Amino acid sequence: MINSYLKFNVYNMELNNYRILLVDDEADVLEFLGYNLKKEGFQVETAFNGKEAISKAQKINPHLIIMDVMMPEMDGIEACAEIRTLDALENVIILFLTARGEDYSQIAGFDAGADDYVTKPVKPKVLVSRIKALLRRAKETPEEEEDLLVKLPDLVIDREKYLVVKEEQEIVLPKKEFELLLLLTSRPNKVFTRDEIFLNVWGADVVVGDRTIDVHVRKIREKIGLNSIKTVKGVGYKYEPAILE
Repeated sequence: MINSYLKFNVYNMELNNYRILLVDDEADVLEFLGYNLKKEGFQVETAFNGKEAISKAQKINPHLIIMDVMMPEMDGIEACAEIRTLDALENVIILFLTARGEDYSQIAGFDAGADDYVTKPVKPKVLVSRIKALLRRAKETPEEEEDLLVKLPDLVIDREKYLVVKEEQEIVLPKKEFELLLLLTSRPNKVFTRDEIFLNVWGADVVVGDRTIDVHVRKIREKIGLNSIKTVKGVGYKYEPAILE
């Protein structure tokens, strides 16, 4: 699976080693979430808007950021996109927790680089479960390392640097687009169903709009000009290697 090289034993986690940054413009939300996360053993810091979140994230280097979408000064989507440009925070996990449940808002969140998108209200136990799942998928296990370079006829994918190289040109994709491309190219000519793609790229517990996969595939095609991603109507997508002369 796409995350087979990013696993660790969640049952052996020492949660007090994990720093979480909570970002919301409502003080009562920060207090409620902070209380429940600290009760689970997490280290918790808070911020009230996107600008403050970026500044604080650079100082504390959190393992995970839980962020609202609608906030003053800088909203969550803008803050997420900005964070994804910072090398020092390249491994931080970003989870949106918001009342905005529209498909277009979720797509915007994932396009900005979010790892998960949860709509309010959510029970604390469910949120903690999602957090643990995200940490489990993000923790690299050295003994299960795979080749970091995926070499294909028409491009090279660098797992470690999250880069796609085509004709000596480096192309940076948002995390979900990168993972989707990596999944499709992991088994050339295999048709991945929409359910398989959702499970491997977004996870079983994440609910996203029906058009999310289509939008991500379209953006991949636009950015790298890859005609090798084929649509199989009514089923899903596959990567069909280009035949180079």
